[in-house]
Amino acid sequence: MSDPVLKIRNVESFYGPIMALRGVSLDVAEGRIVSILGANGAGKTTLMKTVSGVMDPEKGTISFDGDEIQGQEPHRIVQRGIVHVPEGREVFPLLSVNENLTLGGYSVRDKAQVMRDRDLVFSYFPILAERRDQEAGTLSGGQQQMLAIGRGLMAGPRIMLLDEPSLGLSPLLVQEIFEILRRLNAEQGMTMMLVEQNAAAALELAHDGYVMELGRIVMDGPADTLMQSQDIRNFYLGVQEDGTREARRWKRRKTWR
Repeated sequence: MSDPVLKIRNVESFYGPIMALRGVSLDVAEGRIVSILGANGAGKTTLMKTVSGVMDPEKGTISFDGDEIQGQEPHRIVQRGIVHVPEGREVFPLLSVNENLTLGGYSVRDKAQVMRDRDLVFSYFPILAERRDQEAGTLSGGQQQMLAIGRGLMAGPRIMLLDEPSLGLSPLLVQEIFEILRRLNAEQGMTMMLVEQNAAAALELAHDGYVMELGRIVMDGPADTLMQSQDIRNFYLGVQEDGTREARRWKRRKTWR
């Protein structure tokens, strides 16, 4: 594996008096897909917001290409090449598909590059090309998720942070979007950090994985190794040691040390 392009070391973040990240450390190597797993409240979204500058850490360092970026303004972090596709899509509903994409490329000064990036987005998401003049708020949930990813691509990211891209989507749409993410990684060399509760889809897509619980990293390793872990299979995939499945019980938590 190549040296990490993104290094997170001993990061602590708070919501008021509540510590949401408790000494989180992880690496993302260039060209890799890293999945962050965990139940609701584990700190996954807080981690993404802290990396992208939406939140400032109280302690710890976040280094990108060897430079510390913690505490920088979000637009500066975007200009460095880290783009955050947030949970819930957050497209601009009254603006057209084209206008949403144009806003995604606001930090790119070369207008010809903006046009090339838009063509790239349309090549991966042809439905967006068909609906380029349609208001984003009238798109289906899956199309809005495609638009949110496409808008992130318009900034020419080195690393894309994706927060729950499967949220609220049908299994077929999840499969379609994850296949596009796989292609972006394989064909464009796109590095990704993916927060996802759909553990099976996330680990099938990823090269590496981390498991968070109560603001801490409690397990990490290659994605295929995590997929074979009985703890992961029991808790996230609902697969028992005898191979049978049961419903996932999110409230019955187990900590791995």
